[in-house]
Amino acid sequence: MSSNVIAVYPGTFDPITLGHEDVVRRATQLFSKVIVAVAAGHHKKALFSLEERMEMAREAAAPYSDQVTVESFSGLLRDFVVSRGGKAMVRGLRAVTDFDYEFQLAGMNRSLMPDVETVFLTPSDKYQFISSTFVREIATLGGEVDKFVSPSVQEKLMAKVRSLNQA
Repeated sequence: MSSNVIAVYPGTFDPITLGHEDVVRRATQLFSKVIVAVAAGHHKKALFSLEERMEMAREAAAPYSDQVTVESFSGLLRDFVVSRGGKAMVRGLRAVTDFDYEFQLAGMNRSLMPDVETVFLTPSDKYQFISSTFVREIATLGGEVDKFVSPSVQEKLMAKVRSLNQA
């Protein structure tokens, strides 16, 4: 672990998956402090509200509460990272298909934040195919998602799906 280095792990986390949780765990082994930055998600239509996503992220980060905090942000990620003293940005890579987008994003972020490094972490093999989008779609279509999210997230997801189906 690097001493006194703050890393920011941004995302919409809609919902937070076991893959996200694995990346948080890996980041805590590298950095003294990790901020899970939950995006307001103005460019995406989120299933869960910002408050719900933050609550789920806090539950997922609870085992690492001495190193991990969960905060929300809107606007430019650069402004959030700089205001928190971040020196690294953590990005999860699942597969080669993620790389092109993440590589472009890292280049743009380096231009905006020359003093902040982007660090790519891959989740465990068993989580590499999981995405929040797939999890939402499977749940919405009545499939089982217990292999992809924690029990508490699964409960919230099923409740959300039920409420949408009743509307």
